[in-house]
Amino acid sequence: MEPLFSYGTLQLAQVQLSQFGRLLDGTDDILHGYVVTEIQIRDPAVLDASGIETHLALVPGEGPPIPGKVFQLTPEELAAADVYESENYRRVWAPLASGSHAWVYVKA
Repeated sequence: MEPLFSYGTLQLAQVQLSQFGRLLDGTDDILHGYVVTEIQIRDPAVLDASGIETHLALVPGEGPPIPGKVFQLTPEELAAADVYESENYRRVWAPLASGSHAWVYVKA
């Protein structure tokens, strides 16, 4: 299983069902070393899944702690998350406040 830290729309039930075919059970954690910004989504599939045009994105920097959920995904589900995040994001391996690490999507 692959840990994925989500701070945005991957926490939404409709997105999880659309992308993974199931609801995910996550654990709370916190990410440091990034600042939250917003981006406009134009990909019709992403807009259809989330129903939201403005999504959060992370850029490196010192800001307040970013709360989120860590989900355990299969390699196939992680690949589906890559498709969902599309060209707007890139996936990086990051340390979390709990001492563990997880994949996280940051602004491309």
